[in-house]
Amino acid sequence: MVTDLVVAVAAAGSAGLVYLATAARVVKQYERGVLFRLGRVTGEVRPPGLNLIIPVVDRLQKVNMQIVTLPIPAQEGITRDNVTVRVDAVVYFRVVDATSALVKVEDYKFAVSQMAQTSLRSIIGKSDLDDLLSNREKLNQGLELMIDSPAVGWGIQVDRVEIKDVSLPDTMKRSMARQAEADRERRARIINADAELQASRKLAEAAQQMAGTPAALQLRLLQTVMAVSAEKNSTLVLPIPVELLHFLERGGQQQPPDQLPDPGREPAAHTDGGPHPG
Repeated sequence: MVTDLVVAVAAAGSAGLVYLATAARVVKQYERGVLFRLGRVTGEVRPPGLNLIIPVVDRLQKVNMQIVTLPIPAQEGITRDNVTVRVDAVVYFRVVDATSALVKVEDYKFAVSQMAQTSLRSIIGKSDLDDLLSNREKLNQGLELMIDSPAVGWGIQVDRVEIKDVSLPDTMKRSMARQAEADRERRARIINADAELQASRKLAEAAQQMAGTPAALQLRLLQTVMAVSAEKNSTLVLPIPVELLHFLERGGQQQPPDQLPDPGREPAAHTDGGPHPG
Protein backbone atom coordinates (compact mmCIF):
# COMPACT_ATOMS: atom_id res chain seq x y z
CA MET A 1 0.00 0.00 0.00
CA VAL A 2 2.75 2.39 0.89
CA THR A 3 4.51 1.64 -2.35
CA ASP A 4 1.38 2.26 -4.35
CA LEU A 5 0.81 5.54 -2.53
CA VAL A 6 4.35 6.71 -3.25
CA VAL A 7 3.97 5.78 -6.90
CA ALA A 8 0.65 7.67 -7.11
CA VAL A 9 2.13 10.77 -5.50
CA ALA A 10 5.12 10.66 -7.82
CA ALA A 11 2.86 10.26 -10.84
CA ALA A 12 0.67 13.16 -9.71
CA GLY A 13 3.72 15.31 -9.13
CA SER A 14 5.10 14.46 -12.56
CA ALA A 15 1.76 15.26 -14.17
CA GLY A 16 1.63 18.55 -12.31
CA LEU A 17 5.11 19.47 -13.48
CA VAL A 18 4.24 18.55 -17.06
CA TYR A 19 1.06 20.63 -16.86
CA LEU A 20 2.92 23.56 -15.34
CA ALA A 21 5.57 23.38 -18.03
CA THR A 22 2.99 23.37 -20.80
CA ALA A 23 0.63 25.91 -19.20
CA ALA A 24 3.12 28.50 -17.94
CA ARG A 25 3.85 31.50 -20.14
CA VAL A 26 6.20 34.37 -19.26
CA VAL A 27 5.34 37.79 -20.64
CA LYS A 28 8.22 40.29 -20.61
CA GLN A 29 7.97 43.82 -19.30
CA TYR A 30 7.76 45.40 -22.76
CA GLU A 31 5.19 42.86 -24.03
CA ARG A 32 1.49 42.19 -23.62
CA GLY A 33 -0.22 38.84 -24.07
CA VAL A 34 -3.47 38.25 -26.00
CA LEU A 35 -5.21 35.01 -25.08
CA PHE A 36 -7.05 33.05 -27.78
CA ARG A 37 -9.27 30.26 -26.49
CA LEU A 38 -10.48 27.99 -29.26
CA GLY A 39 -9.73 30.78 -31.73
CA ARG A 40 -11.55 33.57 -29.88
CA VAL A 41 -10.09 36.40 -27.83
CA THR A 42 -10.80 35.71 -24.17
CA GLY A 43 -10.40 37.98 -21.20
CA GLU A 44 -8.24 41.02 -20.78
CA VAL A 45 -4.77 41.50 -22.15
CA ARG A 46 -2.31 39.56 -20.01
CA PRO A 47 0.16 41.78 -18.11
CA PRO A 48 3.91 41.13 -17.78
CA GLY A 49 4.93 38.24 -15.56
CA LEU A 50 3.94 34.57 -15.23
CA ASN A 51 0.61 33.63 -16.83
CA LEU A 52 -1.08 30.21 -16.87
CA ILE A 53 -3.14 28.97 -19.77
CA ILE A 54 -5.01 25.77 -20.59
CA PRO A 55 -2.81 23.61 -22.79
CA VAL A 56 -4.11 22.72 -26.25
CA VAL A 57 -7.21 24.89 -25.73
CA ASP A 58 -5.54 28.27 -25.18
CA ARG A 59 -2.91 30.07 -27.23
CA LEU A 60 -1.14 33.14 -25.83
CA GLN A 61 0.27 35.49 -28.45
CA LYS A 62 2.68 38.20 -27.35
CA VAL A 63 2.78 41.71 -28.79
CA ASN A 64 5.78 44.03 -28.52
CA MET A 65 4.76 47.41 -27.09
CA GLN A 66 8.10 49.15 -27.71
CA ILE A 67 8.54 51.98 -30.20
CA VAL A 68 9.37 50.51 -33.60
CA THR A 69 11.75 52.30 -35.97
CA LEU A 70 10.60 51.52 -39.49
CA PRO A 71 12.64 52.88 -42.42
CA ILE A 72 10.65 53.78 -45.51
CA PRO A 73 12.37 52.74 -48.77
CA ALA A 74 13.31 55.58 -51.08
CA GLN A 75 10.41 56.65 -53.28
CA GLU A 76 10.77 58.36 -56.64
CA GLY A 77 8.28 60.99 -57.69
CA ILE A 78 7.73 64.24 -59.55
CA THR A 79 7.16 67.36 -57.51
CA ARG A 80 4.51 69.96 -58.25
CA ASP A 81 7.09 72.06 -60.13
CA ASN A 82 8.04 69.07 -62.37
CA VAL A 83 11.32 68.02 -60.74
CA THR A 84 12.15 64.34 -60.37
CA VAL A 85 13.33 63.54 -56.82
CA ARG A 86 14.03 60.48 -54.71
CA VAL A 87 12.98 60.74 -51.05
CA ASP A 88 13.36 58.33 -48.13
CA ALA A 89 12.02 58.66 -44.59
CA VAL A 90 11.65 56.88 -41.25
CA VAL A 91 8.55 56.21 -39.13
CA TYR A 92 8.46 55.81 -35.34
CA PHE A 93 5.33 54.05 -34.08
CA ARG A 94 4.18 51.78 -31.26
CA VAL A 95 1.27 49.49 -30.46
CA VAL A 96 -1.24 50.91 -27.97
CA ASP A 97 -3.94 48.23 -28.33
CA ALA A 98 -2.48 44.73 -28.58
CA THR A 99 -5.82 43.08 -29.39
CA SER A 100 -6.60 45.38 -32.31
CA ALA A 101 -3.07 45.03 -33.68
CA LEU A 102 -3.54 41.24 -33.88
CA VAL A 103 -7.20 41.01 -34.87
CA LYS A 104 -7.87 43.97 -37.18
CA VAL A 105 -4.80 43.71 -39.41
CA GLU A 106 -2.85 40.70 -40.62
CA ASP A 107 0.65 42.16 -40.24
CA TYR A 108 0.66 45.62 -38.69
CA LYS A 109 4.33 46.31 -39.50
CA PHE A 110 3.83 45.53 -43.18
CA ALA A 111 0.62 47.58 -43.21
CA VAL A 112 2.33 50.62 -41.70
CA SER A 113 5.21 50.28 -44.17
CA GLN A 114 2.91 50.21 -47.20
CA MET A 115 0.83 53.09 -45.90
CA ALA A 116 3.99 55.13 -45.27
CA GLN A 117 5.29 54.53 -48.81
CA THR A 118 1.97 55.53 -50.35
CA SER A 119 1.74 58.67 -48.20
CA LEU A 120 5.32 59.64 -49.02
CA ARG A 121 4.66 59.47 -52.78
CA SER A 122 1.53 61.55 -52.28
CA ILE A 123 3.46 64.19 -50.32
CA ILE A 124 6.09 64.39 -53.07
CA GLY A 125 3.46 65.06 -55.72
CA LYS A 126 1.80 67.81 -53.67
CA SER A 127 4.98 69.69 -52.71
CA ASP A 128 7.46 71.95 -54.48
CA LEU A 129 11.17 71.28 -54.53
CA ASP A 130 11.86 74.24 -52.22
CA ASP A 131 9.44 72.80 -49.65
CA LEU A 132 11.19 69.42 -49.71
CA LEU A 133 14.55 71.08 -49.16
CA SER A 134 13.75 73.80 -46.63
CA ASN A 135 10.29 73.21 -45.15
CA ARG A 136 10.59 69.62 -43.98
CA GLU A 137 8.98 70.15 -40.59
CA LYS A 138 5.64 70.99 -42.16
CA LEU A 139 5.90 68.04 -44.54
CA ASN A 140 6.75 65.72 -41.65
CA GLN A 141 3.59 66.78 -39.84
CA GLY A 142 1.46 66.22 -42.94
CA LEU A 143 3.04 62.83 -43.54
CA GLU A 144 2.50 61.83 -39.91
CA LEU A 145 -1.18 62.78 -40.14
CA MET A 146 -1.66 60.76 -43.33
CA ILE A 147 -0.14 57.62 -41.77
CA ASP A 148 -1.73 58.00 -38.35
CA SER A 149 -5.32 58.33 -39.61
CA PRO A 150 -5.76 54.67 -40.73
CA ALA A 151 -3.30 53.32 -38.15
CA VAL A 152 -5.50 54.41 -35.23
CA GLY A 153 -8.04 51.75 -36.15
CA TRP A 154 -5.29 49.12 -36.03
CA GLY A 155 -4.36 49.95 -32.44
CA ILE A 156 -1.18 51.74 -33.53
CA GLN A 157 0.01 55.24 -32.69
CA VAL A 158 2.49 57.04 -34.93
CA ASP A 159 4.87 59.07 -32.77
CA ARG A 160 6.97 60.78 -35.43
CA VAL A 161 7.81 60.76 -39.14
CA GLU A 162 11.05 62.22 -40.47
CA ILE A 163 12.18 62.77 -44.06
CA LYS A 164 15.82 61.70 -44.08
CA ASP A 165 17.20 62.57 -47.50
CA VAL A 166 16.12 64.16 -50.78
CA SER A 167 18.18 63.05 -53.78
CA LEU A 168 18.23 65.28 -56.87
CA PRO A 169 19.38 64.54 -60.42
CA ASP A 170 22.92 65.62 -61.30
CA THR A 171 21.66 68.20 -63.80
CA MET A 172 19.51 69.82 -61.13
CA LYS A 173 22.43 69.89 -58.70
CA ARG A 174 24.61 71.67 -61.28
CA SER A 175 21.84 74.18 -62.02
CA MET A 176 21.38 74.94 -58.32
CA ALA A 177 25.15 75.32 -57.90
CA ARG A 178 25.29 77.82 -60.79
CA GLN A 179 22.36 79.72 -59.33
CA ALA A 180 24.01 79.93 -55.92
CA GLU A 181 27.30 81.03 -57.48
CA ALA A 182 25.57 83.76 -59.51
CA ASP A 183 23.73 84.99 -56.42
CA ARG A 184 26.95 85.19 -54.43
CA GLU A 185 28.68 87.04 -57.27
CA ARG A 186 25.77 89.50 -57.42
CA ARG A 187 26.02 90.18 -53.70
CA ALA A 188 29.80 90.59 -53.96
CA ARG A 189 29.41 93.18 -56.70
CA ILE A 190 26.80 95.09 -54.69
CA ILE A 191 29.05 95.12 -51.63
CA ASN A 192 32.03 96.26 -53.73
CA ALA A 193 30.00 99.05 -55.34
CA ASP A 194 28.74 100.19 -51.96
CA ALA A 195 32.30 100.25 -50.64
CA GLU A 196 33.42 102.34 -53.64
CA LEU A 197 30.55 104.77 -53.01
CA GLN A 198 31.48 105.19 -49.34
CA ALA A 199 35.17 105.57 -50.22
CA SER A 200 34.39 108.25 -52.84
CA ARG A 201 32.34 110.20 -50.29
CA LYS A 202 35.18 110.07 -47.76
CA LEU A 203 37.70 111.12 -50.41
CA ALA A 204 35.50 114.05 -51.37
CA GLU A 205 35.32 115.14 -47.74
CA ALA A 206 39.11 114.79 -47.42
CA ALA A 207 39.66 116.83 -50.57
CA GLN A 208 37.43 119.59 -49.24
CA GLN A 209 39.31 119.53 -45.95
CA MET A 210 42.72 119.74 -47.67
CA ALA A 211 41.62 122.48 -50.03
CA GLY A 212 41.69 125.02 -47.20
CA THR A 213 45.30 124.14 -46.26
CA PRO A 214 47.66 123.55 -49.21
CA ALA A 215 50.41 122.25 -46.94
CA ALA A 216 48.21 119.35 -45.89
CA LEU A 217 48.47 117.86 -49.38
CA GLN A 218 52.25 117.98 -49.18
CA LEU A 219 52.27 116.32 -45.77
CA ARG A 220 49.97 113.62 -47.10
CA LEU A 221 52.42 113.08 -49.95
CA LEU A 222 55.27 112.61 -47.50
CA GLN A 223 53.22 110.13 -45.50
CA THR A 224 52.58 108.15 -48.66
CA VAL A 225 56.30 108.16 -49.46
CA MET A 226 57.09 106.83 -45.98
CA ALA A 227 54.51 104.09 -46.30
CA VAL A 228 55.90 102.98 -49.69
CA SER A 229 59.53 103.17 -48.59
CA ALA A 230 58.85 100.93 -45.59
CA GLU A 231 58.57 97.92 -47.91
CA LYS A 232 62.20 98.34 -49.13
CA ASN A 233 61.54 96.35 -52.26
CA SER A 234 61.30 99.08 -54.88
CA THR A 235 63.02 102.27 -56.03
CA LEU A 236 60.96 105.41 -55.62
CA VAL A 237 61.57 108.50 -57.75
CA LEU A 238 59.69 111.47 -56.28
CA PRO A 239 59.77 115.01 -57.67
CA ILE A 240 59.74 117.60 -54.88
CA PRO A 241 58.00 120.90 -55.63
CA VAL A 242 59.92 124.06 -54.94
CA GLU A 243 57.03 125.40 -52.90
CA LEU A 244 57.59 122.63 -50.39
CA LEU A 245 61.23 123.61 -49.97
CA HIS A 246 60.29 127.23 -49.32
CA PHE A 247 57.71 126.05 -46.83
CA LEU A 248 60.25 123.94 -44.96
CA GLU A 249 62.84 126.77 -44.97
CA ARG A 250 60.29 129.04 -43.26
CA GLY A 251 59.78 126.45 -40.55
CA GLY A 252 56.21 125.57 -41.54
CA GLN A 253 54.86 129.15 -41.48
CA GLN A 254 52.32 129.69 -44.23
CA GLN A 255 52.96 132.67 -46.56
CA PRO A 256 50.19 135.05 -47.41
CA PRO A 257 48.45 134.14 -50.64
CA ASP A 258 49.87 137.13 -52.50
CA GLN A 259 53.46 136.09 -51.65
CA LEU A 260 53.12 132.43 -52.75
CA PRO A 261 55.14 131.72 -55.94
CA ASP A 262 53.32 130.79 -59.12
CA PRO A 263 53.20 126.95 -59.39
CA GLY A 264 53.50 127.10 -63.18
CA ARG A 265 56.63 129.31 -63.14
CA GLU A 266 60.05 127.72 -63.09
CA PRO A 267 62.18 128.62 -60.06
CA ALA A 268 64.95 131.14 -60.58
CA ALA A 269 68.41 129.75 -61.03
CA HIS A 270 70.90 130.21 -58.21
CA THR A 271 73.85 132.47 -58.91
CA ASP A 272 76.14 131.17 -56.24
CA GLY A 273 77.02 128.09 -58.27
CA GLY A 274 75.35 125.75 -55.82
CA PRO A 275 73.17 122.90 -56.80
CA HIS A 276 69.70 123.54 -58.11
CA PRO A 277 67.00 123.00 -55.44
CA GLY A 278 64.85 120.94 -57.81
